[in-house]
Amino acid sequence: MIAVITGDVINSRNITADWIDTLKSALSTLFGEKTKWEIFRGDSFQLEISAPEALLQAIYIKACLKTIKKADVRMGIGIGEKNIDSEKITEANGEAFILSGAAFDALKATKTNLAIQSRWDGFDEDFNLSIRLALIAMDSWGQISAEMVKYAIENQDIKQDKIAKITGRSQSSVSEALKRAHFNEIMDLEHKYRTQINKLIRQHGNRTA
Repeated sequence: MIAVITGDVINSRNITADWIDTLKSALSTLFGEKTKWEIFRGDSFQLEISAPEALLQAIYIKACLKTIKKADVRMGIGIGEKNIDSEKITEANGEAFILSGAAFDALKATKTNLAIQSRWDGFDEDFNLSIRLALIAMDSWGQISAEMVKYAIENQDIKQDKIAKITGRSQSSVSEALKRAHFNEIMDLEHKYRTQINKLIRQHGNRTA
């Protein structure tokens, strides 16, 4: 049971050209040794990762891109099995890849930037509502808030005063930026996702869809 994230950079032609390096760094930094990723068609990308890590990786990718002025990203997360493996992720196939593509294709119609699709319809319905609510905050991140979210995710085991030293900001400014970003609430959602998806995989992961 894996997760596949299919995404693209919104308005890539209208933002500074260094977004490509930011995206490559985001795709490889958090779970680089555990993941496969590929950028294709210029501004589209696909990432394979363990299912419990998928939402955190998606939040992290979004935070990284939103450190660039006017940049944002759309992502569809598919959770399921992989039937065909390949060195290139775009040549692999299976349930997770199909569901990820379906989730991504539906984003424009639903006018949202992040969604999950799995074999568990009830899970999808409940969690996509929570994600749409979280996006009210995430879509509104400014560059500083996004930067602080990025550093906070990269350094989850250290306190804000250490993040302040890393970023060269005061602890109060780091705290305020994370508060504006609703970071604690978004991490609560990520924890809920991780807990529920682990439970579903234990209970039903090896059954046919």
